[in-house]
Amino acid sequence: MIKKAFLFLVIIQLSSCAELQQVVNQMPNPTLSNEQIAGGLKEALQNGITNQVSTLALKDGFYKNELVKIVMPQELQKVENTLRNLGLGSLADEGVKMLNRAAEDAVGEATPIFVDAIKSLTLLDAKNILLGNKDAATSFLQNKTQQALYAKFQPIINNSFAKVGADKIWTNLITKYNALPLTKDVNPDLTNYVTNEALKGVYKMVSKEELKIRTDINSRTSDLLKRVFALQDKK
Repeated sequence: MIKKAFLFLVIIQLSSCAELQQVVNQMPNPTLSNEQIAGGLKEALQNGITNQVSTLALKDGFYKNELVKIVMPQELQKVENTLRNLGLGSLADEGVKMLNRAAEDAVGEATPIFVDAIKSLTLLDAKNILLGNKDAATSFLQNKTQQALYAKFQPIINNSFAKVGADKIWTNLITKYNALPLTKDVNPDLTNYVTNEALKGVYKMVSKEELKIRTDINSRTSDLLKRVFALQDKK
């Protein structure tokens, strides 16, 4: 039974390699191997990390990037509006800034996890990415890293809140709100919220780079990227 299962897996792998090579063979003067295609896709993912994700770890990487800026969670947006109406807008602004600062602290730890995921890319993964949707490479990376990144980000964000005094700012903000008449007390899990928002931001920036490479020939900065994504252009 085990031998049959192993043989079945081998057949699937060989079939996927054959499909990938068939795409290559449809090109004029095909010169790319399956391994080169996988290498090109790894390079594209690495570019997403280098050109996009790394910028999120800088000061204001989240806070001044409207694509990924973390805003108040839904249950606190009424808190924000109420405080601004009472002339406490600066307190609300500081609360939002602290959410983003915590995310910026955490993202610096993402690169090693991403690198391990990229190294694990197989020929079957390469076929699915090359022939897949415009965000297929990002989806691969997300499936491979989301759980590990959450586990890595969550304690860093929690510690960051304490380090920059965000825990005190938020306690003050929420206490002031909860003390107002005719308001319903709120007590959101901000660490979980910011961790998930930071992850969304990371994958959004990777997706941005992937789309750029897939659609803009000039963004293919190496010969290998140009040759690999020319296959995608023809599919």
